[in-house]
Amino acid sequence: MNRTDLAPLPDYNIRISPRAKNVSIRISHRRAIEVVVPKHFDLSDVPALVETRRSWIARTLDRLEQEERAIVPAPTEWLPKEIALRAVPETWTVSYQPTSAPQLMATVTGQQHLQLTGATGDRAACQNVLHQWLHHSARYHLTSWLRRVSQDVDLPYSRATIRRQKTRWASCSSRKSISLNAKLLFLPPELVHYVFVHELCHTIHLDHSKQFWALVGEKDPHYRTHERHLKKGWGYIPAWVDEAPPEG
Repeated sequence: MNRTDLAPLPDYNIRISPRAKNVSIRISHRRAIEVVVPKHFDLSDVPALVETRRSWIARTLDRLEQEERAIVPAPTEWLPKEIALRAVPETWTVSYQPTSAPQLMATVTGQQHLQLTGATGDRAACQNVLHQWLHHSARYHLTSWLRRVSQDVDLPYSRATIRRQKTRWASCSSRKSISLNAKLLFLPPELVHYVFVHELCHTIHLDHSKQFWALVGEKDPHYRTHERHLKKGWGYIPAWVDEAPPEG
């Protein structure tokens, strides 16, 4: 028996899904563990099930940590001084100018330079302003890009919205409405293009059936490579985008 076997089970959340037919364990890019169970599953059986996947959970958590370290170096300061939007591609510099102004504002003061003025010592307020800027940038870049891809692959959709989802890059509804994650801007462009193709194919097949993947393969012959790389894509997301500001 190794040291991992003796360790307590990791913390996890349980989500009951009416659509689930089997139990599944999911680990997000931020290393949060979720156990998805069918509606009438006996929840007392969950700990034993998690125990059977202990080794896989440990390996996955370790892999995610290594990938994050490899892609995103640890910043010397939590708030960014540079923001790399790989998808576009653009690299923005960010400066912080403390003033006595009651409101914190973000202003484009030069070519790809963003200046925050006001109570810049309030990291939560700075994060909120940067979120707004990111949302605006995503709406500007991603919606028109999706429109072009839709025309290229001949798969129309009804509307596009921008959100900041925690576990999905995008989604498509039964009404062909596509929701795009603003964090797509941090990915390499070929992965963003693949996400667009993937969701546009959902306008025809809402599931992940053989017919769906056949359509994806028709529109993107390299989709398997893109799908594999996309699983590591969360490592491109800077800490300030998702995490709460550190204290102090």
